[in-house]
Amino acid sequence: MSQQQGPVIFNGRYELHRRLGRGGMAEVYLARDQMLDRAVAVKVLFPALATDPGFVERFRREAQSAAGLNHPNIVGVYDWGEANGTYFIVMEYVEGESLAEMIQSQGRVDPDRAAEIASDIAAALGFAHRNGGVIHRDVKPGNVLITPDGAVKVADFGIARAISDSSDQNLTKTGSVMGTATYFSPEQARGAGVDPRSDVYSLGCVIYEMVTGRPPFQGDNAVAIAYKHVQEAPVSPRLIDPAIPDTLEAITLKCLAKNPANRYPSAQDLRADLTRYLQGARIMAEPVMAQAGDPDATSLMAPTGYNQTVAGAPATSWDNNGYGDQWNEYPDGYDDEEPPKSNRAFLAVLVLLVLLLGGVLFFAARAMSGDDDNSTTQVAVPDVLNKPQAEAEGLLTDAGLVPEVKVETSDREPGIVLKASPTPGTDVDEGSTVTLTVSGGTETIPVPDVRNKTEEQARAELEPNFIVTVTPSPSNEVPEGTVMAQDPAPGTQLEPQGTVTLTVSSGADTVAVPPVAGQSFDQAKAALEGVGFTVERRDEPNNTVASGTVIGTEPGAGAQAAPNSNVVVIVSTGADKVTVEDVEDLDQAAAESVLRGQGLNVVVETSSVDRPNQDGKVINQSPDGGSEVDAGTTVTLIVGVFRDTETTTTTSTTITLPPFP
Repeated sequence: MSQQQGPVIFNGRYELHRRLGRGGMAEVYLARDQMLDRAVAVKVLFPALATDPGFVERFRREAQSAAGLNHPNIVGVYDWGEANGTYFIVMEYVEGESLAEMIQSQGRVDPDRAAEIASDIAAALGFAHRNGGVIHRDVKPGNVLITPDGAVKVADFGIARAISDSSDQNLTKTGSVMGTATYFSPEQARGAGVDPRSDVYSLGCVIYEMVTGRPPFQGDNAVAIAYKHVQEAPVSPRLIDPAIPDTLEAITLKCLAKNPANRYPSAQDLRADLTRYLQGARIMAEPVMAQAGDPDATSLMAPTGYNQTVAGAPATSWDNNGYGDQWNEYPDGYDDEEPPKSNRAFLAVLVLLVLLLGGVLFFAARAMSGDDDNSTTQVAVPDVLNKPQAEAEGLLTDAGLVPEVKVETSDREPGIVLKASPTPGTDVDEGSTVTLTVSGGTETIPVPDVRNKTEEQARAELEPNFIVTVTPSPSNEVPEGTVMAQDPAPGTQLEPQGTVTLTVSSGADTVAVPPVAGQSFDQAKAALEGVGFTVERRDEPNNTVASGTVIGTEPGAGAQAAPNSNVVVIVSTGADKVTVEDVEDLDQAAAESVLRGQGLNVVVETSSVDRPNQDGKVINQSPDGGSEVDAGTTVTLIVGVFRDTETTTTTSTTITLPPFP
């Protein structure tokens, strides 16, 4: 992805927000599908791999095969495409945690809950096996997601390949090792072909880890673990925790049989046995025999899969992998009769004695030969240059050599073999160590701490080396534009031009003040507190709003304010009271000025007076001076108008009437 200021958007639709994880071929981002307005997960192929046609073809096939798997226990695939010089897959975004995180935080899983989770995983695998013959190849706790309501979804069918596509030599090359060493099957460890029973084995490793708290095999490196998958028997789960039911132990150990013929023929068969276990019915797997001296414990017999067969199935040699021509041809049933336990114990002891005797005879013969040096087998170091580490280690192991790995910084993609010592083609003793120098990718840079800095300051510090994406988030405490969090965390080693996601404060989250005018104070208080405000009351007289009624608020209705901020509710106390001034004997103008200054209205009427000194004076008022009235009340003033009666002229008018008829 190229460096840019705004969010990265693929195909004008998928807006990347933050990185969720990183795998062997790609990074996974939380994104928003702008067209459908929903959260999705986008898996982006590393740009270095996008130039490799083989990887691109595999990536394309992954998307096509996974998109056809529509099942409630499988993470759905929606889309795929090309953008920013690389390729991507759009998947369902599942909230919750991985099974690996759950085991890490909570420890061992209750046996019944472990069986329920395993049953859902088996349902997903069985569906994939039946529909298109898709083998997952990387079943592990990290690829199992648990939603908050307990639903189980299997993720990353991305490294699964349609086994029916065996004609493509680039994608089905013998000796290619895919998966995770802690959980892959013996046949995967040997670089041999796989079928649905390989997924059953890996699921057995997951069940084992759920109930015991640790995987069945551990080691210092992938080669050591792979060796144990092929050669060693797992410790019986009940030796780790005797509280584990023997029936669940039997199911787990049947999954972990070395020989695929001795495992469950399919994921559906495993799910059916898990269902019988949960229902308390008799299971198809047989509990292993008790250890001598500990009748309540169980233990694994001789390493499973070397001589063991399923009842009704033809005898199978582990050296020939035990696969038929078609992986979906399995024996139809099991023998319901348990062999006598006494015979089992006798056979186990007999096998042990034969092995011990064979070892003694071998070393005795070797000592008697007196020429150990001449008996050493020479093998040629295979060509492992430019191959993925897992494939190279598999080639060396198959040749009888011991791989040793060291990592160095390189411009090549991580995990590719750069050098081998001794060099390929050199003849060395069988069992010799071959040192592989593997690319660790480009040099990493520590991510600086930009928390509590402004977005501009953070970008200036990060963008010379990294790509910055910003996720806004409201905050009532952190000022707008300030970085509240970053991913990866400060100090994390990140490759140049890796993505750093900043969570930046968008300021206080605001709420609109609701309209409460005309309500009682109690009604207004309830409405305001209901949206998160605190309320303060203030009483004011008002000539138009009745007493006890809300006049308005500060801030006003519709204004945006932060949650928990204070809103003042203004409540009317009714009209203000005024004591009317006595303005009698004042000039009209002076009287009006006094009364209007009190907030009263004035109406003037005139009346004739016979004294000149009353002309233009207030001779009466209503209401009377000293009366208490509401502000705005009208006061009527009677103003005298002088008329001199002595100078008044009386005019007589004579009216002539017509004669009386």
